[in-house]
Amino acid sequence: MDLAAWLQSAVDRHRAWEERHGPYPDPPALRVDPDRFAAAFDELGDRLAGSYPFFHPRYAGQMLKPPHPAAVVGHLAAMLVNPNNHALDGGPATSALEVEVMEQLAAMVGFDDHLGHLTSSGTLGNLEALFVARELHPDRGIAYSADSHYTHERMCRLLGVRGHQVAVDTAGRMDPAALAALLRSGAVGTVVATTGTTGLGAVDPLHLLLPLARAHGVRVHVDAAYGGFHTLLTGLPRTAPNGAADAEGPAGDTVGTTAAAGTAAGSTADADRGVPLVDPAPWAVLGDCDSVVIDPHKHGLQPYGCGAVLFRDRSTARFFRHDSPYTYFTSRQPHLGEISLECSRAGAAAAALWLTLRLFPLTPDGLGAALAPGRRAALRWAELLAADPELELYQQPELDIVCCFPRTEPATVPRVTAAAEAMLAAGMRPGEPDPVYLSTARVTAEAFTARHPAVRPDGAREVTVVRSALMKPEAEPWVPRLHSRARELARGARRVD
Repeated sequence: MDLAAWLQSAVDRHRAWEERHGPYPDPPALRVDPDRFAAAFDELGDRLAGSYPFFHPRYAGQMLKPPHPAAVVGHLAAMLVNPNNHALDGGPATSALEVEVMEQLAAMVGFDDHLGHLTSSGTLGNLEALFVARELHPDRGIAYSADSHYTHERMCRLLGVRGHQVAVDTAGRMDPAALAALLRSGAVGTVVATTGTTGLGAVDPLHLLLPLARAHGVRVHVDAAYGGFHTLLTGLPRTAPNGAADAEGPAGDTVGTTAAAGTAAGSTADADRGVPLVDPAPWAVLGDCDSVVIDPHKHGLQPYGCGAVLFRDRSTARFFRHDSPYTYFTSRQPHLGEISLECSRAGAAAAALWLTLRLFPLTPDGLGAALAPGRRAALRWAELLAADPELELYQQPELDIVCCFPRTEPATVPRVTAAAEAMLAAGMRPGEPDPVYLSTARVTAEAFTARHPAVRPDGAREVTVVRSALMKPEAEPWVPRLHSRARELARGARRVD
């Protein structure tokens, strides 16, 4: 896409729309001297240049990537109008767009009927879901896994609800046996399952947890903020289409090939070619749960400020009802603000997502095709790590997050932590000619040694491992290069140690 041309088109169309309403004053107080603006804009550009290169595959650290150009254009086009989707009179056009995109998200997760809206983040969406959980079961608590997002515990405190942390298995997923024991106590009214923890990308076994909850009359909320869109990959094979992984590295060297990507399943056996990119079982029951949160600003190609919450039961609207005598007056239809805890919400987020989904529909060959390379990249890197003498895979990735750690001598938790932190610092050191931007994650020594018993705790309670989110399609052809640089950093970290 020619981003500059489409942005100019958005500005031109906005000006034409303004002119249809006739002339209006040009307030002197809002005029800006061109030279002052140029100086300020230059300074802003210099400040923004201090950002990490989120667009480049050498950035494989946090869950960050630029929005698709279509989302940028859609966001800007609506931002110039600056609608507020709290009420229909604040955003009549973008409220309609929001209703349409929510229908598409609901269909993707399997909700025939639904109540839902966009939010400013997954955190706000989860807060609304837990608010409903409290209203439905004010005398019972909320259960979430020990590896779930930290905000669930914090929101329980905010809502005055007791939170129950459920143990996880050796892959970081909620343990069904531990949940069953908790449910028998009668203390829980809602279970929060996570499809894609932000630390490891672990997927709770929703297909096992849901029957347990239902047997005790307990609701199930799914925090799918990170992994929700991966339901589009449940029918896609692990092998890349011909040519999908061919690319040139920064020096012109081929860093990925179709043949290499074809081994992403962990084996070149023909039998593996029919294995789906993600295990379909947890995703197959999404539509039977009570509420789901998804973040389009993660895997939905959107700029930040675009989350979503969906409820399967439309009658939950009763918990959000309120009156605003100066707001809801232009329509008898429900206003989006009447089913939300948030008030002001940017209509630009709805416009950006609507335009994006016109180009990348929520299908395996639509948006799914943009997600698949990241998942294949994680599988490919896991395969390389499994055979590497310098680095060790922490655990097999379930989505597109890969964690590993440098092998050390002696093999102790403190030395692993020191080497991992040294890798992070060295890869993004100022002036580094071939930088690579990773991240780290802290895990308990107990969890670490359960996976890697050959590494001694030596009294440490936590371990730092190297973590990467391969959520950009550009990551797939870059994996061999990324792995090579990580190996170099691991060698250097051991020398420092």
